Amino acid sequence: MSDAPKYSLVVPIFDEEDNVVPLLEEVVAALGPIGPFEAIFVDDCSRDRSVERMLAWKQQHRADWLRIVSLAQNRGQSAAVLAGAEQARAPIVCTLDGDRQNDPADLPAMLARVESGAVDGVTGVRRNRKDTFTRRMSSKIGNGVRNWLTGDRVTDSACGIKAYRRELFLAVPRFHGMHRFMATLVRFCGGKVEEVDVNHRPRIAGQAKYGIGNRALRGLKDCLAVRWMRSRVIVYRVAGEK
Repeated sequence: MSDAPKYSLVVPIFDEEDNVVPLLEEVVAALGPIGPFEAIFVDDCSRDRSVERMLAWKQQHRADWLRIVSLAQNRGQSAAVLAGAEQARAPIVCTLDGDRQNDPADLPAMLARVESGAVDGVTGVRRNRKDTFTRRMSSKIGNGVRNWLTGDRVTDSACGIKAYRRELFLAVPRFHGMHRFMATLVRFCGGKVEEVDVNHRPRIAGQAKYGIGNRALRGLKDCLAVRWMRSRVIVYRVAGEK
């Protein structure tokens, strides 16, 4: 697309070779009708054919709106999301997980809320979550602990579908796991964030990257760090210059 994009979509990718092509088709169907956009698929050193399949699809469809960014080393989801936000050219950045459990059809309404100026960010809530009972319960407990420790109120911190003003993506503190605290960090910076119910779908291809074993202790440490940041964050506005 020759026009400057109104929206930038960032999708972190790690070993999702069977999901990338159908996801790309859903993205263009959802965002194509609402104006110029770009999609930045950030590959976090996938070990499969994710990049090859994205490149083949881009060439086949002459999709100049698709940008494929590859990290030099595997750095995790937060790093991939931040790398995409840094590369983004639009003033509003939205995100999706690469496993197709998020529905791109939810994005236009979320982007419209941010573009209107009513809010600085919108984060999704998976009310009817299509995951196992164990994953749903661990997430519910984790969100409760998270809210208690951070002093914020976020219903579904791990939901991957979001939309924020790009400047806020770049202003919040950076650390591994920060993508799950985006709403709280933006509020720390004085931004207004709202939650909206979104569709959630079962994973039909690929393997889940997170579970209780690799998230519980790490998540607790992140919560304690964010609790500390709440008391130390610097927020200011320049009144003018004479």
